[in-house]
Amino acid sequence: MNKRSIYFFIFIFNYCFFYSQIKEMFLNSSWQFKQKSSQTYYNATVPGNVFNDLFSNKLIPDPFYSDNEKKVQWVENEDWEYKTYFTCDSSILKNKCIELVFDGLDTYASVFLNDSLILQANNMFRSWKIDVKSQLHVGDNTLRVFFESSVNKGKKEAKQLSYTLPEGERVFTRKAQFQYGWDFGPRFVGCGIWKPIKLIAWSGPKINSWHYLVKSISDSLASLDVVIETLSDTDGQFKYHVDQLSDHSIKNQSINYSKSIVLKKGINIDTLTLKIKKPKLWWSNGLGDPYLYQLSCKLLNSIKIISTVKMPIGIRTIELINLPDSIGTSFYYKLNNVPVFMKGANYIPSDIFLKQKTKLDLIKDVTLYKNSHFNMLRIWGGGVYGDDDFYQSCDENGILVWQDFMFACAMYPGDIKFINNVKEEIKEQVIRLRNHPCLALWCGNNEINEAWYNWGWQKQFNYTKADSTVIWNDYQKLFHSIIPKYINDFNKQTPYFNSSPFIGWGHAESLKQGDSHYWGVWWGMEPFDVYQKKVGRFMSEYGFQSLPNLSTFKTFCDSSQLNLNSLSVKAHQKHKTGFQTIQTYLDYSYKTPQNFQDYIYVSQLVQRDGMKKAIEAHRINKPRCMGTLFWQLNDCWPGSSWSAIDYFGQPKAVFYSLKKIFNTQLVSISDQQDYYKISCLSDSLKDFKVTLNLKILNFKSELIWQKSFSKELNNSHVNHTFISKNELPLFYKLYYDYIFVKNRKITKIDGSSFFIKKWYLY
Repeated sequence: MNKRSIYFFIFIFNYCFFYSQIKEMFLNSSWQFKQKSSQTYYNATVPGNVFNDLFSNKLIPDPFYSDNEKKVQWVENEDWEYKTYFTCDSSILKNKCIELVFDGLDTYASVFLNDSLILQANNMFRSWKIDVKSQLHVGDNTLRVFFESSVNKGKKEAKQLSYTLPEGERVFTRKAQFQYGWDFGPRFVGCGIWKPIKLIAWSGPKINSWHYLVKSISDSLASLDVVIETLSDTDGQFKYHVDQLSDHSIKNQSINYSKSIVLKKGINIDTLTLKIKKPKLWWSNGLGDPYLYQLSCKLLNSIKIISTVKMPIGIRTIELINLPDSIGTSFYYKLNNVPVFMKGANYIPSDIFLKQKTKLDLIKDVTLYKNSHFNMLRIWGGGVYGDDDFYQSCDENGILVWQDFMFACAMYPGDIKFINNVKEEIKEQVIRLRNHPCLALWCGNNEINEAWYNWGWQKQFNYTKADSTVIWNDYQKLFHSIIPKYINDFNKQTPYFNSSPFIGWGHAESLKQGDSHYWGVWWGMEPFDVYQKKVGRFMSEYGFQSLPNLSTFKTFCDSSQLNLNSLSVKAHQKHKTGFQTIQTYLDYSYKTPQNFQDYIYVSQLVQRDGMKKAIEAHRINKPRCMGTLFWQLNDCWPGSSWSAIDYFGQPKAVFYSLKKIFNTQLVSISDQQDYYKISCLSDSLKDFKVTLNLKILNFKSELIWQKSFSKELNNSHVNHTFISKNELPLFYKLYYDYIFVKNRKITKIDGSSFFIKKWYLY
């Protein structure tokens, strides 16, 4: 038996039949890889990454262990080849249309099918579809993918410019920017087939895509336009039929719509107008049910269904209100015409090697955020666009998504080749994500506008006036012209903001205009109390580091290395002064533990204390401030960082506190100079009444002071009560409990909560 016959028998594939018209064959098995200069192939995993493949074949040490990161940097300078064999039977080749689809190639890839060059890819954020009917054979077929070093390619591109762009070679490559090294993660610039590959064969018309636009909404009726794109290999008479999958929660309502059409050979665009009586709106977490209409659109001829797609639809409106006001410029969202205070975090890729999470894992993650009262996640612009399953889970759980485009902390080239590449990326991602009701914002980039004016690049790189003009014009062309145009063309119902933030945290205006990345705490070494004073209109970044859990440390160092001065621990702290900064803040409130495990715990307490103070300050300043998204939710590797959940999914102390701090109803007590400020609020659409009981006990548990009061709460404002410090006894703890009542029913009781300042020391 020859080698190809062996591959024929071991190759695992799956056919998906859609009404006997469309066949899908996944090509993710039996891959091998090698270094370009080598003759030896090794087993590879697809989807995957060259670092993982090298490690699984014991060709490199564990990249995460100790300081092994340094030992594997050679990988980024090499070229790599991946190959597989697959078989096609005659039934596939009988189809009129056959496409090979690459969902993700990282990054500079030349693809050969049976020794014919069929594709040269240059963007890991794009998918690639190639007509391969003429290259396929009945029986065995060979697929090869050659990857050129992104680092070497980027350096070549950089040499074409007469000036130097900040951040070196990474800006020339449409690749996950964080893989080039960041202050929360390592440098692993790899390559690979990072998303699935499939062969799709069909004959006759096929529904390519769909999207919907909410035209109008009232209590009695919602009007939607559903736009269907159909690819047909023939002319003919057909019919679209839209209906709703059964939902017993909706009485006396059914969606049943048909439209006869004439298809022409090629791409066909048709619009279906749907009327939905007494529509159920999609709401974010905490405000209502994120209801999805589960619709199905079928394409039929006279006798049978030819093609079908599922259409989950959320009926809602979303607006970003970014307008001048009495303070400066507002920045808040209206969902279904209701101003919403956003609570959440910045989300980065969950693995530096971009390992694909299962749908079940994604559902578990998003459900965890929902249960902690999140209603928004910001997808940070230095990572990757999320998988379809991620956005679907956000749809189902009412988690709104602030979506950055993948540009961060650098200036980017503006040549025609780069711009045309980016145009296709932007178009594809906008079209792919536009149907998700969770999508709340498209943001052009992370921190580039502020960086240009405040980070000293022009002086550092000795730009001439002409250089600066070219670089800035390239910036404006991309973020003020090209991207807004594509959003207007394909997703005009989702707001766009060109850069986050517009003004840096070192300027007073940053707290009055737009969103704010406030880094006076941590980078500026300001005390946590500053959070109560420095409150912007929408706090889209702020944070504080802590160490990961002990079990995480044990995955990359042995017991002898469990100390802050060890090589292994230092290698997993990517901020130059990270440990020193943590220690400085720790000294404010705690004694330094001598035991490493205790030190980990106290570092997490410091992080929790800071984030609690920040989040409560943001929330009690509603409506001046209308959002709080801390940096960062998760980790891309096992190290010390700003994360609330470490690389292995283990929550830190701060995450356990979020469920209370983010709760729809909140009581917050803050220490002011001469008084204590007690703030009560509710983000619910329903009105609440809160009864707050305060008491001070002596060391014998005897009551020596108490006070109670009640407040009516609604969504639009915060109730504040002030208690003079002169009114209170000295040197005792203040305890409080509170009861929230809605419709004469107790909805929440919280007791034994400690005051922020545990002791009154004058």
